[in-house]
Amino acid sequence: MELSKFFKSVLEQDTAPVVICDLEHTVVYMNPASISRYHTDLTGKSLKACHNADSNAKIDRVVAWFAKSKDNNIVYTSRNDKENKDVYMVALRDAGGTLIGYYEKHEYRNQETRSLYAEIGG
Repeated sequence: MELSKFFKSVLEQDTAPVVICDLEHTVVYMNPASISRYHTDLTGKSLKACHNADSNAKIDRVVAWFAKSKDNNIVYTSRNDKENKDVYMVALRDAGGTLIGYYEKHEYRNQETRSLYAEIGG
């Protein structure tokens, strides 16, 4: 079975936004949570068109740092206290460790409010 179908399914089900870009900063994938959050599908468009000059400079610095070493793989980029989350940029590498792109990762810090196994009747 093709492993990529499993990876795509993981991303599609994730409730946190996931935006994946290639090294030219073209958005190659947005999961449903990211499209909902940003109110648009930017697939095929430049991520840099959505950011100001300061943010674009930071993106360039992070990607350059990723390219310096196979060990440079994650950067903490922002904190959103209102949503109680941290945001990171994460390197994407091929099987040989070559940098092929990056993605934005959101980590929410709120404790889950649903009961354990509530969706299937406890």
